[in-house]
Amino acid sequence: MTYEETLDWMFSRLPMYQQKGKTAYTGKLDNIKALSEYLGNPETKFKSIHVAGTNGKGSSSHMLASILQEAGYKVGLYTSPHLKDFRERIRINGKPVHKKFVIDFVARNKSFFELRQLSFFEMTVGMAFQYFAEGKVHIAVIEVGLGGRLDSTNIIVPEVCLITNIGMDHVDFLGDTLQKIAWEKAGIIKEGVPVIISEYQDAVASIFESVAKDKDARLVFAQKEILHAFDTSLLGEYQHKNVKGVIATVKELKSLKVREKEIRSGLLKVVENTGLLGRWQMLKDDPKVICDTAHNSEGLSLVLEQIRKQKYDKLHIVLGFVKDKNLDTILPLFPKNADYYFASPNISRGLDVAILEQKAAEIGLKGEGFSSVDKAFTAALKNAKKNDFIFVGGSTFVVAEVV
Repeated sequence: MTYEETLDWMFSRLPMYQQKGKTAYTGKLDNIKALSEYLGNPETKFKSIHVAGTNGKGSSSHMLASILQEAGYKVGLYTSPHLKDFRERIRINGKPVHKKFVIDFVARNKSFFELRQLSFFEMTVGMAFQYFAEGKVHIAVIEVGLGGRLDSTNIIVPEVCLITNIGMDHVDFLGDTLQKIAWEKAGIIKEGVPVIISEYQDAVASIFESVAKDKDARLVFAQKEILHAFDTSLLGEYQHKNVKGVIATVKELKSLKVREKEIRSGLLKVVENTGLLGRWQMLKDDPKVICDTAHNSEGLSLVLEQIRKQKYDKLHIVLGFVKDKNLDTILPLFPKNADYYFASPNISRGLDVAILEQKAAEIGLKGEGFSSVDKAFTAALKNAKKNDFIFVGGSTFVVAEVV
């Protein structure tokens, strides 16, 4: 198969959470353990850092990778989902996995995938671990896909665990309270492995304290420990909490030497070193166009606060969601004094634009529905004046269509 045919097979043949939602979530580690054993346990052949959390885990993972690259190490980076190309998920020193590796990995193991009925995510995690092992990385930064305890990445024994924060997202899978969600994310804490919590939250701190005690794991609340956070090239004031968690994680990384100047330079070269997209990313100036992949109430609250601090004549918002979002808690966060351009992301889980338009109108958000994200974005660009501000967001998949 060609690279494109291989991806088509991966996306269409196997369940994928991003496309299908709950039906693609198995909630078990049996398959990934079987795949790992079949591959020769590649995850045991390199050091790792495990990163979980509701918001900020992607940015934090890229920051960590950038810092470690600046320190001269060969660094693997596994994140999800991708924005433009599947290969964004698996990188070594910022360079995406080779197309040939993707093709060969699937071809070589396809019969095993079919026999075990592996999910898209399980297969991709196995691919990443094999790529990092064969690439002889010094260390890999591994971002959790969903939750923690039952996530396919949770077969690694890392040097350090990082949990960014806890918010109400994916409640169908992780639980309907912050405490239940925190317990699922605390599932990445391993025996004797230090765990960093980026953001101290009274409602869930005791969960982490209890699990860490049971695992005899050193627990650090970075927000209380790190008084000064270094600057980062990632825009958005909400990154400050992430930076503190990242610095605390690096300080707990005893097996590799990282100097303060490498922390500083790594934080200032995140995009350059890792290729990160979609975090308060500027797409255009005059008018200023910003996109952000925040997609739950906690993340969007931070992004909208950042928008309120901008200077502009008029605000235009291109907005779309997936079906499982609780619009009753999310839409009231958005300002009423903006022009809205509603659209559905081009995936099967995309929320119907008519539903979004109706829900928005009920709370006084005025705008127009469009048949595609591209048409909504084009309309916003056409209507916006030089001193206006355009924001694109609501879903990773909306952002992916404009980046």
